[in-house]
Amino acid sequence: MATSMTLPPGGINLAAGGTKATAHARLANIDALRGFVMVLMLLDHLRETWFVNYPVTDPINALTIIPAIGFARFAVSFCAPIFVALTGLGVYLFSVNHTVEETTEYLLKRGLLLIVIELVYLSPLYWGIVPQPTFWLQVIWAIGICMILLAAFMRLPRPAIIALGLGIVCFHNLLDSIVLTKDDALFPVWALLHQRDAFDLPLGFVAKTTYPILAWLGVILLGFGIGPWFTGEVAPAVRQKRLLVLGFGMIAAFVLLRLLNVYGDKPWFVVEGDPVRTVISFISMTKYPPSLLFLLPTLGGGALLLVLFEKINDSRLVAALAIFGGAPMFFYLLHLTVLRILYHSALAIWGPNNGTAYMFDNYNWVLLWFVAMIVPLYLPTVWYARLKRRRRDITWLKYF
Repeated sequence: MATSMTLPPGGINLAAGGTKATAHARLANIDALRGFVMVLMLLDHLRETWFVNYPVTDPINALTIIPAIGFARFAVSFCAPIFVALTGLGVYLFSVNHTVEETTEYLLKRGLLLIVIELVYLSPLYWGIVPQPTFWLQVIWAIGICMILLAAFMRLPRPAIIALGLGIVCFHNLLDSIVLTKDDALFPVWALLHQRDAFDLPLGFVAKTTYPILAWLGVILLGFGIGPWFTGEVAPAVRQKRLLVLGFGMIAAFVLLRLLNVYGDKPWFVVEGDPVRTVISFISMTKYPPSLLFLLPTLGGGALLLVLFEKINDSRLVAALAIFGGAPMFFYLLHLTVLRILYHSALAIWGPNNGTAYMFDNYNWVLLWFVAMIVPLYLPTVWYARLKRRRRDITWLKYF
């Protein structure tokens, strides 16, 4: 019997076109991949909380970086591109069982909610660490803006959406030479679009455009564009073949462009007598905003992981990761809140040990805390994910 059960992005959407078991096997990999990058995100945020005294440039400096951080930085680079692309994919699957008007309403409401969360809740979490109150316009902000823009772009023909997404992702680095200063009238607009920077706001506040939105718009459009691959009309073997071609093709393009060293990011270099640092230089790309070479291996790797998780969809690993992926906003807010509480508790108990901050003196402590926190964060996330699936009558739950 055909089943049509609809959940918003962030939860499995059993779109029409297959049995419940088939749809679950087809789409559980999406939640598993989303959960995988959420867990990786925890590692990056632990470093930003307890090891921020060790400077990490963008891109990282292969000559000075601790090798463990260099490779960890590459691993966590997969988080934002995959999450934004899956947001676009989730919107498409949401639209399968909803009208254009209903999908537009959802995108506008959720987009605005994400912007409010970034400005009103997430930014103040850092005000006890940074000296000046700053609105950090980070990934949640960028996704919110991109969802609002997607409400308009999704009305275009699918080939046009894909072409626009490809055009932005492949060619936005041509704009890198355009650098505006605070004296230029369009500086705030350009900082929001493409140039990572900061500009002053009234009452002494500052806005820091950590995630300029242009490149991320291209990513969410591409995620939306491949949405039809995940409907019931596409056979699993066909979808997996497409994803394998896409994934390996993007990784091959990355290797080729990186070896040519002519476009897509800052050049890499050979560190004489140190092959490890040479490798770190090769895999170190610009994230703010994400360069073409940053997006190729991360999105390509995401496509390959979708195939892997679909093939092992009955495993405990996929089931556990899907829990994190089924309640991504809850987990995101939970782990950042817990980290801030732990940080300020440590600062209050032991006082500063690095200027005005309390920091670890060894990166191994970050890795240890990463392992130790997964289960404690998993348990409340399980509860919330089950609540979302059980109480579909509570409207606001679908926005988290």
